[in-house]
Amino acid sequence: MIVSDIFYGNFELEDILIDLILSEPVQRLKNVHQGGAIFLVSPNIGHSRYEHSIGVLLLVRKLGGSLEEQIAALLHDVSHTAFSHVIDYVLQHKGEDYHEQIFEEVIANSTIPSILAKNGFSTSLLQDPKYTLLEMPLPALCADRIDYTIRDLYHFGLINIVDAHEFINELGIQDGKIGVRNEMAASWIISKYIQLNNAYFRKPEHIFVNTKLAELIALGLEKGILILTDLWKDDPTVLAIIKSDPFLNSALEKIKSLQDFKSFSESRAGKIFKERVLKPMVIGST
Repeated sequence: MIVSDIFYGNFELEDILIDLILSEPVQRLKNVHQGGAIFLVSPNIGHSRYEHSIGVLLLVRKLGGSLEEQIAALLHDVSHTAFSHVIDYVLQHKGEDYHEQIFEEVIANSTIPSILAKNGFSTSLLQDPKYTLLEMPLPALCADRIDYTIRDLYHFGLINIVDAHEFINELGIQDGKIGVRNEMAASWIISKYIQLNNAYFRKPEHIFVNTKLAELIALGLEKGILILTDLWKDDPTVLAIIKSDPFLNSALEKIKSLQDFKSFSESRAGKIFKERVLKPMVIGST
């Protein structure tokens, strides 16, 4: 089976990767929006955690990562809740790490362990600290950070496909870590990362809709209309539950129409988002 991505190209994948891609936990991510609730006010920005997960897998593969690291890359976001990081705001997880806290439980209660076992692997491979292509702390580059940056930039219209391909072609590996081949590529991704944070994540309408949906979901939990495990499902499922309650549905429609947006305190909501900067390694520099 050939898997394709607009940024990385076409790849013939091993059976284990295909089995995992076709599994329910990974397929569920098709209905989890990467940008949380942003699609409610910007319907053209609708890319999913599934697209991102496939992208991270293929980027790790493109850069020569082991099969184990490719598996970990594919599954790294499998525990993301409905609306992605919106649920961190609901549960007041300032580290935006709720999906990481429930990762082992989500994996254990899924078909993933049996798929891995059938192919001679165990779930222990999913959290190996040696996976330096997949994850690195800021301000370094890693496949996860590169993919969501390029994908969000592209879907928000801040770069085009040629820009994306040119940057990806400048990626390389040094000492097992991802870097760029020249200062020009480093400067480009630094500036685009700043632009993404300022224009996309901190766009007032985006802050408003993510904050307000978090408040609405929290109210749904308080009233018993939603339960915590509902949030482990997907966006359409949670939206359907919200819409089943007249009061919550009315509040949802107000969010979608940006009602009360002008009175919304941007400075209060802006504190939700972490400050992020990049400092890519330039390969061959000392």
